[in-house]
Amino acid sequence: MNKPFFFQICFFLLTLTFSLPSPGQQLPKKKQVLKQMRLANQYFMDKWPDAGKVIVTNKARPSNIWTRAVYYEGLMALYAMDKKKAYYNYAVQWGDKHNWGLANGVATRNADNHCAGQTYIDLYLIDKKPARIRDIKESIDLMVKSDKKDDWWWIDALQMAMPVFTRLGVLYQDTSYFRKMYDLYSYTKHTHGGNGLYNPEDKLWWRDKDFVPPYKEPNGEDCYWSRGNGWVVAALVRTLQMLPHSDPHYAEYLQDYKDMMQAVLPLQRSDGFWNVSLHDPSHFGGKETSGTSLFVYGMAWGMNQGVLDRSVYLSPAVKAWNALAAESVHENGALGYVQGTGKEPKDGQPVSYTHMPDFEDYGLGCFLLAGTEVYKLKK
Repeated sequence: MNKPFFFQICFFLLTLTFSLPSPGQQLPKKKQVLKQMRLANQYFMDKWPDAGKVIVTNKARPSNIWTRAVYYEGLMALYAMDKKKAYYNYAVQWGDKHNWGLANGVATRNADNHCAGQTYIDLYLIDKKPARIRDIKESIDLMVKSDKKDDWWWIDALQMAMPVFTRLGVLYQDTSYFRKMYDLYSYTKHTHGGNGLYNPEDKLWWRDKDFVPPYKEPNGEDCYWSRGNGWVVAALVRTLQMLPHSDPHYAEYLQDYKDMMQAVLPLQRSDGFWNVSLHDPSHFGGKETSGTSLFVYGMAWGMNQGVLDRSVYLSPAVKAWNALAAESVHENGALGYVQGTGKEPKDGQPVSYTHMPDFEDYGLGCFLLAGTEVYKLKK
């Protein structure tokens, strides 16, 4: 064998070796992804057989609040690919138990209270019973008819409410829902907190006005909360899923989504997770399931839709999902490393494998959203 050809073969084999994914980056088999989701979901359904049961932590709350609504987003995504009648019945029971109503009634403008409407509308699309969307439509219609546009003063609100406006606009073929949604989104992005809660330089969002500069993390960096930015990713994904491409702001939503995905990529931990503080790993650093799940959801969805480059995002997304499946899911299906409710890195602590957060539902919802998109990834 001549030397040039020999060296070419050696170089090819060396390149191939380094380009092969590591075990933590191997795309899992679909049946394994589904098994993890079923396990985690069954744990929750068994723990809460009565979907209308009041949630008691530091006080009693109705079970149609945002934490439970996020779980049902994940359940409906699971049901869309795993048509178990028990999933559908559990979601319908939840709606029936609350008479398809909203926390604090139809007059509410709070996005947290609107979150339940995502599942109500999805269930209406399966079985068009008017009661299922009566209250959510009335509540959103009041907002559409109002000139007020400063309601979404915290970034979590985008995930809680934007998909509701999108669904109603598509269902009724009424672009006024889309226009109002953009007014609210734009005000959050450009105005709240003085100059908006979105930092176009870092391509990340401050949670609310309390965290815009001069506020800093202990290491001197801006405070970007993992789950908060994850909520924005989910908001954009769940909006882009249904919003007509002809909408004048579709391109902006898509670009914001792509920019965020690019921004979180280098912030991933070596173990596959993301820290609760994206720019300060020393501030309550460690594995965290909910934010990580939402970033996996965004990355996997983007690849499935052909809007994110697989050669860039597949390995990080798979590494993160494999870490979640291996390290977050207990044998009984409970999830570890879920940060409790709050709005910044120090809230909801401690975050560990064994510590259960104040609410278990929203972390599971995020996990199911991620899993349903990972399941669709092709080798």
